[in-house]
Amino acid sequence: MLVDKGTYGTDRLSTHALMRGAVLQLDRWGVLPDIVEAGTPAIRSTTFCYTHTDITVPIEPKHGVAALYAPRRTLLDRVLVDAAIRSGVDVRYGFQVDDVTVNSRGRVTGISALQGGIRRDIAADIVIGADGLYSTIARCVQAPRLAEGRHAAGVLYSYWDGLPAQEYRWWFKSGVSMGSIPTNDGATCVFVSVPMPEFGRVIGGNATRAYTRLIRQISPQFSERLEESTRVEPVRGFGGHRGFIKRASGPGWALVGDAGYFKDPATAHGITDAFRDAQLLSDAIAQGTPAGFAGYEATRLDLSRTLFEVTDQIASLSWTDVEVQSLHRAFSAEMSREVRVLAAMRAAEMPARTRPVEQPRVA
Repeated sequence: MLVDKGTYGTDRLSTHALMRGAVLQLDRWGVLPDIVEAGTPAIRSTTFCYTHTDITVPIEPKHGVAALYAPRRTLLDRVLVDAAIRSGVDVRYGFQVDDVTVNSRGRVTGISALQGGIRRDIAADIVIGADGLYSTIARCVQAPRLAEGRHAAGVLYSYWDGLPAQEYRWWFKSGVSMGSIPTNDGATCVFVSVPMPEFGRVIGGNATRAYTRLIRQISPQFSERLEESTRVEPVRGFGGHRGFIKRASGPGWALVGDAGYFKDPATAHGITDAFRDAQLLSDAIAQGTPAGFAGYEATRLDLSRTLFEVTDQIASLSWTDVEVQSLHRAFSAEMSREVRVLAAMRAAEMPARTRPVEQPRVA
């Protein structure tokens, strides 16, 4: 069973950008064709714009991934939910989870939620908190923090019609950054970032004016291109949040996505993290052993630690061109290692079982 306080197809704050590991997982789960057929543009290159140079990196076909994609969450979440329903998942909306149930041995045994003003307790063999940055499940189980970030950036973003849709483009200038991410329906998400402590001062009570000013400051040429395009949604903001890694599992519970591991959007790797950890956790649940969950914990932390630390340094927005390029190379190398791990898991996929396995109840 999957419960959600929202409704089907609700939009969510997101960078949208999927990295190779996420596209690999969508293909593995059999839903990538739905993303492509919905008109999500294929991203064939990534350009990094520094103070003194621009560097374009082509997306080379590797591990079965020939392009990257950045679907809107209204599409991505809907496609994943539809696939879950086809697989037999009982999906229920309008559930406001506010507690977990625990037995006398301290093991989580289910959730307690409100639906339409009625209290409902739902039993489960394992409760998975995939409920975001301010996770109720993480709070209820008191998941310990294993690492905490020092830096964060505030973000202003909106969507534009009429921009080219062939690449991700990231700008990195000391004290500010910007990204251009092509997504569905001909729209491109354009965001700007400043250090979290300066966010309120920079906005100065007018997010739209600050957004326009920052874009012009970062790239006058790109600002001119936007003047020939049309902004199709309001300017929205996210004040920033320092990253963290929490313990990912315990007796009767587990965490995935931002609920257990959040890092600044500066590296646009959050959805890729979530898909990776969902696969690792599902494999652990299928094993159904303490060793399986210990493996999930260890592999997740091993694949997250360097990505987390490098992102935290980038989110400071305080570096030279040479320093931030070095950070990007380190991040790229770690993403390549992550993809190799995921590709190896896929290659060794699902050995034949000698007897049926009872599926656990999941909430």
